[in-house]
Amino acid sequence: MAGLTRETPTPTALTVHSASRVLEVQYADGANFRLPFELLRVYSPSAEVQGHGPGQEVLQTGKREVEIVAVEPVGNYAIKPIFSDGHESGLFSWQYLYELGSGQAALWQNYLDRLQAAGADRDQPMAPKGGSACGHQH
Repeated sequence: MAGLTRETPTPTALTVHSASRVLEVQYADGANFRLPFELLRVYSPSAEVQGHGPGQEVLQTGKREVEIVAVEPVGNYAIKPIFSDGHESGLFSWQYLYELGSGQAALWQNYLDRLQAAGADRDQPMAPKGGSACGHQH
């Protein structure tokens, strides 16, 4: 999530639709994305969600009803949504929001596939497991 480049599209409007739990982002190039709060939460660019390197992502569960309670601007390049579950460490650059919007269908399917593979549920937070991180009993 580096800084802006000449190619980075700039939003012309950001609208939080609380009732439908969607962040609408309109860009100068004509793109208009409706990003569900749940998608934003489970793909937050924070270290808490993304980990500190490839393969360290943390599957987010129980986020179907999450809301955005506030949105703070970060300079002229990003926003920091404050989620109802207390998560507020993700900085969403204009570029990252655009990538989420343009790849939304594939990202959503990837999330559903990861939930299924983990035997997890969109509505229930994952219970912490004792023992090894792989979930096998030793």
